[in-house]
Amino acid sequence: MKITVLGAGVVGTAAAYYLATDGHEVTVIERHPAPARGTSQSNAGLVSPGDATAWASPAALKTFLRALWNHDLGIKVRLRFDPYFLAWSLRFLRQCTVARLRANSQVKLRLALYSRDCINALSDATGIHYDERKKGILYFFRSQHSLDTGTDNYQFLAKHGLPIEIVGRDRLVELEPGLAGVKEKIAGGVYSPIDQTGDSRIFVDGLAAYAAEKLGVRFLFDTTVEGLDIEGDWVRAVMTSAGPVTGDAVVIAMGPESGLIGRRYGIDLPVYPVKGYSATIPLEDESKGPTMGGADEDRLVGYSRLGNRLRMSSTAEFTGFDRSFKPSDFKSMLSTGKDLFPGAFDEKKALLWAGLRPMMPNSVPVIGQAKYRNLYLDTGHGHVGWTMACGSGKFLADLVAGRKPEIDPQGLVYGS
Repeated sequence: MKITVLGAGVVGTAAAYYLATDGHEVTVIERHPAPARGTSQSNAGLVSPGDATAWASPAALKTFLRALWNHDLGIKVRLRFDPYFLAWSLRFLRQCTVARLRANSQVKLRLALYSRDCINALSDATGIHYDERKKGILYFFRSQHSLDTGTDNYQFLAKHGLPIEIVGRDRLVELEPGLAGVKEKIAGGVYSPIDQTGDSRIFVDGLAAYAAEKLGVRFLFDTTVEGLDIEGDWVRAVMTSAGPVTGDAVVIAMGPESGLIGRRYGIDLPVYPVKGYSATIPLEDESKGPTMGGADEDRLVGYSRLGNRLRMSSTAEFTGFDRSFKPSDFKSMLSTGKDLFPGAFDEKKALLWAGLRPMMPNSVPVIGQAKYRNLYLDTGHGHVGWTMACGSGKFLADLVAGRKPEIDPQGLVYGS
């Protein structure tokens, strides 16, 4: 078939790759001048099945409500008249039960584990490298209380297939010598040995080039999606700033903008943008930096070692489609980085960035056919789009081809 993919982030580009390997003629439409220049540009770098716990939970409900008036939390909610956000919030709140937390986390974990294998198989098949490190990720806690309460979700994931090790501070420093200087500030943590890290933008740059050269995928950059030309139950063309693009099927993988185009055509797709901040800093002294990925669970800061760079990411801010930022937004994150890795970097050299995560109320992406016979979704991956992108793309390709997916589709297929 001739398939048009909307969006050249990590999710859309991975989908294009797997569809093209099935022999389809694929065109990708992207408003930026290159791939991975939106949500996928500068995320935390974590490929993390260990981070598969859904956001919506009884604890998140309390934090979400506190964030309405306390803007110093890791979650920030800017109240303003936004009917779409209010509707999304109500759906999010309905997911904040223990039963829904467990069910949603199981679905996320299933896809995340599968996707990690897909990323590694794809890298082996194409020769694409992306400053990857396959040493695991440490999720650590600063107090005994937060360690005691924070490991519950990881133990639930362990019961459903995630290998973990609960570690004290001595074992933690043995695994990550970069944290030796703050050993006494950390109570312990969770080590997920199968988690890994890498630069998603470098990955997507390489994958887009490979897909174009080896598989004939056509990328239309600097091209804006203006709408869909629909007749009955069929999408006849994608209307763009460069004119109509016709084909046999369309895939919406537009990240946070997916919900906007979905609403225009009556698709129930509650994707809402949640802003996150990241800083990428060259390591002045590599011996003082981390050797693997990690997450300071008390301060809600994730980080990755990307070659000779340190990437840090933090914050979930509900502020619509505002991508602006100012230096003060990174003060807490950089302070945490200096606390964890003193002498490793000069914060004045930090490359600052803010992007929007496409969040579903239940934290579970939606994949598959939606409303129109030839319209497919691959979106709503939230804060783990880098983790889930390749698994989602392969899963989607199976659905398009009418093949049985390699993992249980329950909870992933749109409308299931």
